[in-house]
Amino acid sequence: MATEGLKPVASLLLFLNFCMYAIVASIGGWALNVAINHGFIIGQGLALPANFSPVFFPIGNQATGFFVIFALIAGVVGAAAAIAGVHHVRSWHYESLPSAASSALVAWGLTLLAMGLACKEANLEGRNIRLKTMEAFLIILSATQLIYILVIHGGGGSGARTRT
Repeated sequence: MATEGLKPVASLLLFLNFCMYAIVASIGGWALNVAINHGFIIGQGLALPANFSPVFFPIGNQATGFFVIFALIAGVVGAAAAIAGVHHVRSWHYESLPSAASSALVAWGLTLLAMGLACKEANLEGRNIRLKTMEAFLIILSATQLIYILVIHGGGGSGARTRT
């Protein structure tokens, strides 16, 4: 069939996205660990400072806390969606398309949200190289995840659908 030619493209995008989402989740986990290790500790008799934020990160800027949390969620959901997409690429049949497409769309939506926060963080300045790497990966992932969704929709109907 003509759509069998899209299967290698989908496989390549799936592998690329999985690797990038795993890297984003790893860097996000590192940043969350730094924030937990250097967080504000409240002892007996101490009160919270006036400008205390529960998403305070000692690295980066004011947007880093929100960016890291949403990037971590997007990384985990994106990696899980890539694993779910393996089944569709292996079978490449109409019945496996809805689960692969829906999980990919959820991952893409979370990636776009994290990308928006990455753009805000980049605009504020004052971040380290790991956060810049995570920003770049999320910007690239927002495009490659969309291309993957379009590819699986272009080739997902290769199996004949029968109604009973």
